Amino acid sequence: MNGTQWIIFILIVQVIHFLGTWKLYVKAGRKAWEAAIPVYNAIVLMQIINRPKWWVILLFIPIINLLMFPVIWVETIRSFGRNSRLETWIVVLTLGFYIYYVNYALEVNYIEDRSLHPKTATGEWVSSILFAVVAATLVHTYFIQPYVIPTGSLERTLRVGDFLFVSKFHYGARTPMTTVAAPMVHDTLPVLGVPSYLKKPQLPYFRLPGFTKVDRNDIVVFSWPADTVRVFFKKEKGVDKPIDKKSNYVKRCVGIPGDSLEVRDGYVFINGKQLELPKSAKPQFDYTIYSSKGVSSRALDNLGITDFTRKYLSNPLNQEQVNGIRNYILGFNQNDNGQIELFTKASGIPANVISKYRLSLKEITDRQRTVPLTAEMVSSLRKSPNIDSVVQQITEKGRRGINLFPQNPDYPWNYSQLGPIYIPQKGATVDLNLKVLPLYKKIIQEYENNDISVSGNQISINGKPATSYTFKQDYFWMMGDNRDHSEDSRAWGYVPENHIVGTPIFIWMSFDNFTEGITNWRPRWDRIFTTVNGDGEPQSYFKYFLLLLVAYLVGNWFWKRKKGTK
Repeated sequence: MNGTQWIIFILIVQVIHFLGTWKLYVKAGRKAWEAAIPVYNAIVLMQIINRPKWWVILLFIPIINLLMFPVIWVETIRSFGRNSRLETWIVVLTLGFYIYYVNYALEVNYIEDRSLHPKTATGEWVSSILFAVVAATLVHTYFIQPYVIPTGSLERTLRVGDFLFVSKFHYGARTPMTTVAAPMVHDTLPVLGVPSYLKKPQLPYFRLPGFTKVDRNDIVVFSWPADTVRVFFKKEKGVDKPIDKKSNYVKRCVGIPGDSLEVRDGYVFINGKQLELPKSAKPQFDYTIYSSKGVSSRALDNLGITDFTRKYLSNPLNQEQVNGIRNYILGFNQNDNGQIELFTKASGIPANVISKYRLSLKEITDRQRTVPLTAEMVSSLRKSPNIDSVVQQITEKGRRGINLFPQNPDYPWNYSQLGPIYIPQKGATVDLNLKVLPLYKKIIQEYENNDISVSGNQISINGKPATSYTFKQDYFWMMGDNRDHSEDSRAWGYVPENHIVGTPIFIWMSFDNFTEGITNWRPRWDRIFTTVNGDGEPQSYFKYFLLLLVAYLVGNWFWKRKKGTK
């Protein structure tokens, strides 16, 4: 909806409110016209229902107002003696229009000094839950949102199974654009599996003031620009989503508006200089490890390397054995000798399972393995006398990758070699021709809502010939620290400013084996209560939290004991 449509919509709402309540205003000792003045009528209504005036603010906060409207409807009829449970349900289910019946068809009297306390335990419980949800939704929407890392695109900086607190106030909270949505959930209702929102009406993009801007090397949570999935990790027909209901991604911002960015041999260069990452960053690249003695799984495991597969040879298995190891197997194959080749994750098959099902297994240690490694891991392996070489896997320049931005044969880029490319800045103008159009077409057409057509060599925007274009907002380039295993801007391009959600500030919990079921979760104690951003090494505050918790429990025990002796 544009500005004019919203003004018309608000005026219609005001007319509906006036027609349904003006007699009630009069019976409460107010003037009929007071029910017709926007905002002022809400302040007066708060006085009528004997509720604080600051509630009016909640009525104008998207999503929060959806929770508050039913409360106001119920409070309004109760201020005129309509207290039955049936009428409470009717006014909610009729979206407040039952107030029309009370206003015109019933003889009611205003109860000026009515009790505001629930009369039953159930009422007390409902009231407490409702306002807890309002408070939690307010915090979730505008201040801090919990988030969990589901994929390894930022390994080892952020790991699968890290539970984060994401700050929305650092960059300024993006106010909801989707006005009708369930609170405390993102795009899908749990259990039901249906969308948690209505696409219309939509508010225009607006961001509250923040105290910092997105900078290079910030880890950023954003709405995935290319998102058309109804349910994450499930392949099905795409859907069109509002910006604020797109799936949330987390990556590192490596390019800010106005930068010239290039990827050379996997490393990012900004304006001709290699990007220097903070010490907290743990970037990974694919390396091939070679050893004439075989690359030992144990050696990899001792270095904390987990992104590799194991290969076992086994004699033919019976059904009981197959069922026993099914959960540990990634795949299998029968070789020419009739033996079964079993492939597992790095964790392999547990010893107790091998013993229980009387398995005869021999692990095959190949002479070379390709795994993602940090610089520290590479250094340790190269010092090992059992390792002959560790070589980074780099795709040569000019070899076009699959499904990479801008998906045009004129740009034979890949994950190791890309650019140079300009990161658009608000107000900046670029020349347009058929060569550069693929780089900016999605911005012009999808993110900034213009129509583009091409006739011969002539580009037209909104029906007018165009040889240049001026950007309406800032854009960013996001990449994962797990450089060869991250779907990021190299795949789908720029991230618009209006897609920015916030920045992770704290890891409050972290589990190994997060994707293998809750019974297999193992706490990573060194990551709990750990900071995320910053130039230095991550700082854990877990021990300080434990000290404060113990101090509180001991102090509370002494306080109660002292109080009990009086």
